[in-house]
Amino acid sequence: MKRLVRSSFLVAIAFMTLLVLASCGKEELQEVKVGEVTRSIFYAPQYVAIEKGFFEEEGLKVDLKTIAGGDKTMTALLSGGIDVALVGSETSIYVTAQGANDPIKNFAQLTQTDGTFLVAREQIDDFSWEMLKGTTFLGQRKGGMPQMAGEFVLKKHGIDPHNDLNLIQNIEFANISTAFASGTGDYVQLFEPTASVFEAEGVGHIVASFGTESGHLPYTTFMTKASFIESDAETVEKFTRAIKKAQDWVYANSAEDVAKAIQPFFEDTEVELIATVVDRYKQQESFAKDPILDEEEWNNLQDVMEEAGELPKRMDYNELVDTSFAEKVMK
Repeated sequence: MKRLVRSSFLVAIAFMTLLVLASCGKEELQEVKVGEVTRSIFYAPQYVAIEKGFFEEEGLKVDLKTIAGGDKTMTALLSGGIDVALVGSETSIYVTAQGANDPIKNFAQLTQTDGTFLVAREQIDDFSWEMLKGTTFLGQRKGGMPQMAGEFVLKKHGIDPHNDLNLIQNIEFANISTAFASGTGDYVQLFEPTASVFEAEGVGHIVASFGTESGHLPYTTFMTKASFIESDAETVEKFTRAIKKAQDWVYANSAEDVAKAIQPFFEDTEVELIATVVDRYKQQESFAKDPILDEEEWNNLQDVMEEAGELPKRMDYNELVDTSFAEKVMK
């Protein structure tokens, strides 16, 4: 009996020793606090990078928070509440124009088109943009990229948003879809998955894509303060490499596989619907294929902002964009 107890004790000691050695040999992950402007399937590659362990492969642990609104997200970044912000590049222009002490740098692009769709109340087989004239249009918040890209597209098709339409812009972002479902408006500009949900429920019908019409834009990018890059450039490089791995994975795998990978971030949404949305964004290449924000996209962004009357002043590409990390992980 004593021999049995002694043997069990020795086995337990050996097992505990192995656990200690294993934990000592494992590299501790560095935490990076990330704030996303909203939770959206539009940001699928980010969630893939988390779920597929691409950040962990780089020695990083991402603490992801959703901070509603670009202004609040940038406030969190500037105050040190987060290390990295995922938000529209226009916010970096607004902040710089106001005279930020610590310059903001866009270092990795996640989406490269507008992510909204034009939804009509009735099904239209042969839609033309001319049909919008004289209708009530539920638009997005003034000064945000969805609104600016939306107006850019309307003007491209010869429609003056403020004279040819009954344009409604005084409804909070979170309430726009509810307002349309309740009977307000003939057309509405919506993000996914709401647009597809409305289509499935017969509330509305997708008739056009603002993303396809507005061209390539640095619609959503990862940005951080210049001081963070200076103090922790290695972390920024690792972060960018993880995003590039996720971008490659998204385009190399089916919409269904991507949907299954990111479903933990959208527990209330059926995986089939997530797949439909992912496929739509892949087809129009809304997900950036690499993290490089190029100068042509930057200029297109400023043209869109200028057309909407929201550009404080034109900002030099090299002042607010740092592609060195993206270029390095591309090699």
